[in-house]
Amino acid sequence: MLERGLEEKTYVLNLGPQHPSTHGVLRVELEMEGEFITKADPDIGYGHRGHEHMAENRTYPQYLPNLGRIDYLHALAYNQCYCMGVEKLLGLQVPERGEFIRVITAELNRISSHLLWVGAYLMDLGAFTPFLYCFDDRENLLDLLDYLTGSRLTYCFHRFGGSPVDIDDDFTMGCRKFIKRLRSRWADYDNLVTKNVIFIHRTRDVGLITQEQCIKYGLTGPMVRGSGIPYDIRKSEPYSAYPQFDFEIPTGVRGDVMDRYLVRMREMEQSLRIIEQALDKLPAGPIMAEKVPKRIKPEAGEVYAAVETARGEFGCFIVSAGDTKPYRIKLRVPSFGNLSILPEIAVDTLVADLVAILGSIDVVVPEIDR
Repeated sequence: MLERGLEEKTYVLNLGPQHPSTHGVLRVELEMEGEFITKADPDIGYGHRGHEHMAENRTYPQYLPNLGRIDYLHALAYNQCYCMGVEKLLGLQVPERGEFIRVITAELNRISSHLLWVGAYLMDLGAFTPFLYCFDDRENLLDLLDYLTGSRLTYCFHRFGGSPVDIDDDFTMGCRKFIKRLRSRWADYDNLVTKNVIFIHRTRDVGLITQEQCIKYGLTGPMVRGSGIPYDIRKSEPYSAYPQFDFEIPTGVRGDVMDRYLVRMREMEQSLRIIEQALDKLPAGPIMAEKVPKRIKPEAGEVYAAVETARGEFGCFIVSAGDTKPYRIKLRVPSFGNLSILPEIAVDTLVADLVAILGSIDVVVPEIDR
């Protein structure tokens, strides 16, 4: 009984699966006591499409488009990871120029993902103007990727053994122009968002995640770096041409929503650094490996390849039975692990704070419901 003689009651509130802040068919069942959350239970699976099972009845090349439909915001990293796994099975060595093209396109795609996140996230918090700024910059970037890949979202660009298309002077000039443009915008984002007193009050000391919780739940990407752990596959387990570039791993201090925002903003600048160095050091030579078999039929075996996506570690485990089709493919996606911490950090917060917390995770629901 409460002090006033009233019985203590809780009620259930559904957030989603059609709520704008869930950015997809994600339902979070909330148990509420007044305005405060006592329990949060994410309900996933509304958009399950069986991507892993599809691999068992498709040849290795036929499965390539599937990767762009899992994390559609950073499809090129997924595309690259799958190619890396198959290349390990085949014993293919990607030429240096091909690796540089992979890095440039993956980093451009990372920036486009972060820009979409910033714009959509601030819309969730009630700010409309930053959305227009972010999409203005993002459109310029997508024009570049469209010029090279022929697509603007669900990319299927990389091929086993390297890159199918070389970059030319127009693309290089476009990249340098975009780098200059985006760097000139940091002051605008800083004044419009980072220093905004409303944004600070909505994000500072909200959704705190400790380093112990990061390890407990296997968090990766900006989620773990926001809590001060400098874990990034590009540095921890270097792949492709990343060891040749000088860049930093931004980290947070408190582990709150604000730190996760700042980490993503600083990561975009580091991506610009990587792209700039790659353009300066771009080697001459072929873009595809020699003697790539026309019929992909690797010997029996199993491999694991991992890359750093905009949301964290994506891993692709491939089992070959010596056939033209994979025997089994298991995908380790970052959003699944990152979302798992929500029930713990949502307790005793307001619904408005939950929207800020959920948005800071940067969930891509088709990636979870793969």
